[in-house]
Amino acid sequence: MESRMTKFYAKDSSKVALHATPGHFATSHSHINYYIDMTSLKIRAREAKDVAAVIASRFHYASIIDTIVCMDGTEVVGAYLAEEFEKRSFLTTTNLHETIYVVSPEFNSNNQMIFRDNNMLAINGKHVLLLLATTTTGVTIRRSLECIQYYGGIIEGVSSIFSTVEEVEGYKVESVFTEEDLPGYAAYSQKDCPFCKKGHKLEAMVNGFGYSKLS
Repeated sequence: MESRMTKFYAKDSSKVALHATPGHFATSHSHINYYIDMTSLKIRAREAKDVAAVIASRFHYASIIDTIVCMDGTEVVGAYLAEEFEKRSFLTTTNLHETIYVVSPEFNSNNQMIFRDNNMLAINGKHVLLLLATTTTGVTIRRSLECIQYYGGIIEGVSSIFSTVEEVEGYKVESVFTEEDLPGYAAYSQKDCPFCKKGHKLEAMVNGFGYSKLS
């Protein structure tokens, strides 16, 4: 798969790029014709810092953000994003030491998102930004918003490095890359997938963390 990868640069920064591989792939909610590899953006410090700067630029200076909830392994980006917000004098209203919290939920045996008691101080009554790697249907965003609100969080925004969804539950999804940045990108339900209808086998299962090839 790596040999077929193509690099796409963000409109807002020549330093920020994602890699995408054409093919027939499945997420937990849809079939897609590109696997989008976020690995370098999530684990290389310099690239994570660059993408965080682009995300931060999408939010107003008057925004109040106490906590960044990170999904899909975006904790490194989230830490740099918190740093960007603090540099830009974003307000934090309730946090001890006047700094932004960066946390991730846990998934229990029933695949439910939860926050342990020791992390509740970062959610309950806090102004929260939800950060994701990829969004194709909005299902994960909805689950995440429900979880954050259940634990008393106040949603201030949603950001995804790549998204084909512009809005979920009334919240605008701020993204660095959209489907317009990947020519021909498409997502389908399983029953409407043209690859499946032609008998093409799935190449891999993919999610925000990476991919698992199918034999």
